[in-house]
Amino acid sequence: MMKKVNHKLSLDRPTTYQIKVPGHLDARWAEWVEKMIVSVDCEENGRPVTTLIGTMDQAGLQGLLRRLYALGLPLISVNILADSPSREQA
Repeated sequence: MMKKVNHKLSLDRPTTYQIKVPGHLDARWAEWVEKMIVSVDCEENGRPVTTLIGTMDQAGLQGLLRRLYALGLPLISVNILADSPSREQA
């Protein structure tokens, strides 16, 4: 179940993203972004889909998306799962 984002997104606030790409990326991707969860599932047609879940700011997200683009991997989806608490709340 996805958590509803209750406040405005900003460039410097860490946010948890779920990114899906076709194919099979191995667990080494988890090393590129600290604490990233990497899982591979199969679609109904049997094709693998890799899901990357990690918490990062907008700069980190852009870097990750550029790396996927450089590898020639099309995006299936990019979703916000939850915002991290703001610095004032932490």
